[in-house]
Amino acid sequence: MIRTQAHQQLIGKVDNGDKISKHIAPISMDEIRVVDEDLAYLLGEKILGSQPALGSQVHLGEFYIQQVNKKLYWIAPLLHSGFFKWMNNKEGTAGYVMVSATNERDVKLIQNVAGKAIKIKYQPDAYFGSEIKRHIYMNGYMTTGLTDYTFEVDDAGMPYWVVTKYQKTIGFSGNDAVGVIAVNAQNGQIKEYTMKDTPKWIDRIQPIHFVEEQLNDWGELVHGYWNFSNANKLQITEEMTLVYGKDNKSYWYTGLTSVGKDESAVGFVLVDTRTKKATFYKQSGATEYAAQSSAQGKVQEKGYDASLPIPYNINNIPTYVMTLKDKGGLVKMFAMVSINDYTIVGVGNTMREALMSYKGAYNMSGNIIKPNANTDKKTLQSTIVRIQNDVKNGNSFYYFTVTDYPKIFVGTSQLSNELPITRVGDVVEISFDIDNEDVIDVSTFKNNSVGK
Repeated sequence: MIRTQAHQQLIGKVDNGDKISKHIAPISMDEIRVVDEDLAYLLGEKILGSQPALGSQVHLGEFYIQQVNKKLYWIAPLLHSGFFKWMNNKEGTAGYVMVSATNERDVKLIQNVAGKAIKIKYQPDAYFGSEIKRHIYMNGYMTTGLTDYTFEVDDAGMPYWVVTKYQKTIGFSGNDAVGVIAVNAQNGQIKEYTMKDTPKWIDRIQPIHFVEEQLNDWGELVHGYWNFSNANKLQITEEMTLVYGKDNKSYWYTGLTSVGKDESAVGFVLVDTRTKKATFYKQSGATEYAAQSSAQGKVQEKGYDASLPIPYNINNIPTYVMTLKDKGGLVKMFAMVSINDYTIVGVGNTMREALMSYKGAYNMSGNIIKPNANTDKKTLQSTIVRIQNDVKNGNSFYYFTVTDYPKIFVGTSQLSNELPITRVGDVVEISFDIDNEDVIDVSTFKNNSVGK
């Protein structure tokens, strides 16, 4: 009430972005996040259960998503499952679990790095001097504000606890991150870093709860505390998500909606997880919850639940990508929903099918995917050599080859009404993303021989 402006400005200067599609990562079929935290835990529990001697001694800790050697993983430490288990194993638990965020079959129990056994001695489920918070507290940090104890590994696979240092900047409130300390989970060695000299392998300095609170203050206190009419008030949507931009940096992502309005966002915010640099993209669109509801409605007869949407750039179209899971938490289908218009939905049993369905739905909505939307797209005019259709889940897919490009192409009738009547010898004009796949789905299709 007294220092309203200081709270409203704690997030720092919020820049206005041009188009969010220029910032979020373009789609790559083998790099799309298909594993969320809940599924990572199920997969981790499965591999831990396959080790009888180990599974009875430890349990999985919290999973944290992070980049390791430019690959995205969910990583969780093995923690002691009780006081007596710790008494018999004081040197530490035997490693951690890595679950690929892009491939649910890539699950690894890491117990050795560079030929040496991993022992997670310092952890939250240890006791006395080995308990991580007590260890830090007793080694020079009794009067330091610390929060967000995150388990991360460096690019060599060595485990650390990364803890955010913070200060109170507005009296007894206004928590603001000023750096991190990295604690070696094996030997307890502590290294302190400022925000500028934090190693690149540390993905996050800014705790999610700090950013959420500061963004809400920035949006809700826009006209001060005494704004009972809610004029121009904004608030963040349901949850913040950790995403990676084209620059491979990590960002906290969330939508912003007017206070009292839940279905439509007035814009989206990306906050650098290291520097806290915030960028606001003023464009209307669907909230994460609305996108989930739209995807679930597409397969409502199956009763699947949608995971938290992740924003991607598909042909310069801001798009939410999510998985559809059964009641057991297993991925059954994939869905894509346009951020700008959540009525445009594509679903499929594979990511490729979902992508093709999405592109078809987008074109049928009256919009056109621009062939030159990004630099990795190729436009080609050639002659059909072979063409055949295949029906999957009630949808017809048309596979064809052309004379001037040694790949197999595939598209649906939703993409173009001219595909079902195309035959060998027709001259066609297509556009597609350049990749190394043997089968490439086309973004646009035009038969120049129709009517001749």
